[in-house]
Amino acid sequence: MGDKPPIRSKLADLDTQPQPQQPAITPQQEPQPTGAPEPQPQPPGPPTPTAPATDQPAPHDLSAARREFAALLGEFRRTPVLVPLTPDGGLWTADQNGVRWICAFSHEEALARFAHARGEASREWQYRTVLGARLLDAMVPLLDVPAGVALDAGSEDGALFPPVEGVVPDSAVVPTDNPGDRHD
Repeated sequence: MGDKPPIRSKLADLDTQPQPQQPAITPQQEPQPTGAPEPQPQPPGPPTPTAPATDQPAPHDLSAARREFAALLGEFRRTPVLVPLTPDGGLWTADQNGVRWICAFSHEEALARFAHARGEASREWQYRTVLGARLLDAMVPLLDVPAGVALDAGSEDGALFPPVEGVVPDSAVVPTDNPGDRHD
């Protein structure tokens, strides 16, 4: 595929939603550049996850949550998403709790809400459209640090795709010492 120039958007004109109370990724977390991916078609927007109601879900609730996450992950992998770029052309990322998150958005309005939450809606944002599977399979391992994808950061409809088995390639999985994390 040929490289297309990044899309430029004045996001302040797109945001029709009120600003979120607390963004999931705060302005104090500075983005770190990485390589630029290939452009892809515009996204239809993936479904959103729901969390179990208790801290210790019943086994059948845990199984349902795993199935729901697997469906969400499958939809994300098949969906093109918008990835904002840093001024030098790298992917917009944020570090939180020892994990580097590639910030991706399901549509321009979600990116606009993120820009508003950061107080940066008046500037033009450049972004690339990238298939979710490409972010997880190709871009995450290139970061050489524990990394995942944050979809629609700062939104109640956001989702995290962490560096765990079944989400990212084995080479990018962060090992855990908790045997309860395995589902063999």
